[in-house]
Amino acid sequence: MYQFDISAGTKADLYRDLLAALDALTADETDPIANMANAAALVWEYLPDLNWAGFYRLVPDAQGGELVLGPFQGKVACIRIPVGKGVCGAAAATLTTQLVEDVHAFPGHIACDAASRSELVVPVTKDGILIAVLDLDSPEPARFDAEDAAGCEALAALLAERLA
Repeated sequence: MYQFDISAGTKADLYRDLLAALDALTADETDPIANMANAAALVWEYLPDLNWAGFYRLVPDAQGGELVLGPFQGKVACIRIPVGKGVCGAAAATLTTQLVEDVHAFPGHIACDAASRSELVVPVTKDGILIAVLDLDSPEPARFDAEDAAGCEALAALLAERLA
């Protein structure tokens, strides 16, 4: 059904190809859950050294909202995360990417999988409003770098247009 030519070249090539593949996957689909599901599967399949890839969706409530588990790939996960708690909650509260080389050194880290050592969380926003966070975990310490953050921020920006 879908076949992608994902480059085995540089990391920049990889993210360029992932962005093109995500664009193709989501271009004609209006369902946000379907788009998050395919995005999680795409990232899981092509980014190496991950043990979890997926989304937490912002579900508004009287206190402003909480993050609720969305589509993902990997082991079972925490279902609800308060905004401001853990790495995902920090990304949601600040609307800034969280690149954590050692999750054990992050104050208030929520350990859904004890094997996780590093984490990258990117807010998915539209017009400055949080929709979800893209959460990537790795069993490798310092797995993620600024290039991963920039690549995932581009994925999140494209996806934001397809989730709103």
